Amino acid sequence: MATAVYFHEDCLKHVTPAGHPEQVARLEYIARALEGVSALDRREAPGCSDADILLCHPQSHLDAITAAEPASGSIALDGDTHMSPGSVMAARRAVGANVAAVDAVLGGEVGNAFVATRPPGHHAEQKTPMGFCLFGNVAIAAKHAMERHGLSRVTIVDFDVHHGNGTQALLWDEPRAQFFSSHQSPLWPGSGHPNETGGHNNIWNHPLAPHSTGVEMRKLYEREIFPAIDRFQPELILISAGFDAHADDPLAQLNWQVEDFVWLTQELCKLANRHCQGRVVSTLEGGYDLRALAASVAAHVEVLMENAQ
Repeated sequence: MATAVYFHEDCLKHVTPAGHPEQVARLEYIARALEGVSALDRREAPGCSDADILLCHPQSHLDAITAAEPASGSIALDGDTHMSPGSVMAARRAVGANVAAVDAVLGGEVGNAFVATRPPGHHAEQKTPMGFCLFGNVAIAAKHAMERHGLSRVTIVDFDVHHGNGTQALLWDEPRAQFFSSHQSPLWPGSGHPNETGGHNNIWNHPLAPHSTGVEMRKLYEREIFPAIDRFQPELILISAGFDAHADDPLAQLNWQVEDFVWLTQELCKLANRHCQGRVVSTLEGGYDLRALAASVAAHVEVLMENAQ
């Protein structure tokens, strides 16, 4: 079985203002890092249907995002989140790729998948775009797996350096989904405290202190997160793969190295091999030092390839 990678040129048409960290070059660097990997099953990210977005967001949010796209130039939805001509289609392909990746993995077409799209999604709440995100890509993938494939246990692991407040909000009352977020605290958006446990004790937040390293991260996952996943016995593991915990990233102060992302990916794949026939869908979230991002993604995908069943 192969590892699928989803990408589309339309995701390069979501253009942010000069100097913005969530920039087109992120995908360009990732594409170059993966271009020599011949064994990948490369797939175009499809557009999504309105019904896909409505799995997590109300019609009013979809309408507002669609209407906000400018005919030219750039607009700011808030201090961090911008749209340009092409942003809506890029966001639709990010959702569509997640839906398609779940279909391909659950259908046995591929062993696992990495979704290399933008804008990211884990900060988008039901009615609120924020933190560079328009739609909740991974939360939608989870809802798709549960509502349309009939899964009853889906685990989401978010190792982005920022708390996945959007995914948490979108899955707060979903007993079939188990959401873990390890993130630096204190740090924007200021949420992600351990007492935020969801409507069914299905939310697990694990703050990490600024300047902590992969050593602290590994201890945390081994002590708290992996045992909880083992108890849940998921039928699918989704990863919000943010690489901004890297020591070189400009937006935070964790000190992970590429080998820490390798270790974490390996351990999550072991859990997937143990509980759900290796079924993993990983989706790009953050990561803003371009070289560190490219190296980390390449290493992450290599582990996925080694574990594709």
